[in-house]
Amino acid sequence: MPRSTSPGQPPDARTSGESTDSTRQRIVAAAKEEFARHGIAGARVDRIAKQARTSKERVYAYFRSKEALYAHVAERETTALIEATQLDPADLPGYAGILFDHFTARPDHYRLITWGRLELAESADDTESADDTSPLQATIAGKLDKLRDAQRIGLLDPAWDPVDVLALINQIAMTWAGQPEIAAAAADQAVDPSVTARRAALVTAVERMFPRPDRDQRPNRSV
Repeated sequence: MPRSTSPGQPPDARTSGESTDSTRQRIVAAAKEEFARHGIAGARVDRIAKQARTSKERVYAYFRSKEALYAHVAERETTALIEATQLDPADLPGYAGILFDHFTARPDHYRLITWGRLELAESADDTESADDTSPLQATIAGKLDKLRDAQRIGLLDPAWDPVDVLALINQIAMTWAGQPEIAAAAADQAVDPSVTARRAALVTAVERMFPRPDRDQRPNRSV
């Protein structure tokens, strides 16, 4: 008689020296690398399975489709981004630096998210109203609220629309992640080719647009 599997295990899971959780973790790790390199359309489940040292059938036992696997990986990466890049409205240049550091250390994250934006744009438009409560949308809304509060108590120029502030800072912070060809040119032609110099330049740019308030201007309570 065939052995039964425990609830929540894929149909072909068997009792062995290896936990199914570790197999799933390897699948997710391999998928992250595959999607970052090839995008969604170009990713191959057989390559993911080979990298994860498992079978295509096992991959599909955990994730019903390649798109579902991408959605899972993208959600994990987005959660990591949210946790690593908290916004302090009294230090917007510092926030830009934090974003720069994250994408410098995790170029695969930028590529992974960018592929999704490009390839899932139409489906995102179709489900926009249903996705308003996604973690990313909730985080954006929270950051906009912080910027509005900062304007209300005098930490940020109220002439700016908070959505423009957030969009501009994000774009400046991701300048080098999104332009690898210029980053390559900087390595040869910049006066100072170091990553530190690139970071300092974008932090300075944000500082000039959204200066840090003087310490005596800051309220005693957090925003």
